[in-house]
Amino acid sequence: MTSRTIKRYSESFKLQVVSEYGAGCSASDLRKKYGITGGQTIERWIKKYAPERLRNKLIRIQTAKEVVRINELQAEVKELKEALVKVSLEKLALESILEVLEEAGVVTDEAKKNAVSSLSGFGKRLNSQTGLG
Repeated sequence: MTSRTIKRYSESFKLQVVSEYGAGCSASDLRKKYGITGGQTIERWIKKYAPERLRNKLIRIQTAKEVVRINELQAEVKELKEALVKVSLEKLALESILEVLEEAGVVTDEAKKNAVSSLSGFGKRLNSQTGLG
């Protein structure tokens, strides 16, 4: 069994590294300069100690067409999820009714097989209509 060396950096050292980052040094250069082996160590320090102006901000640039298309796709996904929930509930209700009728002796095994295959066919038809299957 080999022992590992765990490095602990002082607060003042971390602040010095973040300060150099703010002065224009890259994180990879600072890793090399100080022998910091952790891939995200300096980035975590920047998030913790750096002023807001040094932190990265995500800015998404999209054309108007892209925004419209994304909104359309999100609306379509919402509709499809709602349809899936509705169909799942309907299927569950039909299966429950079939089970109750079977327990009451009203439904034969042959009728149950037909009903189950009909329910499966319903799902296949729905998939072909919605493009999910």
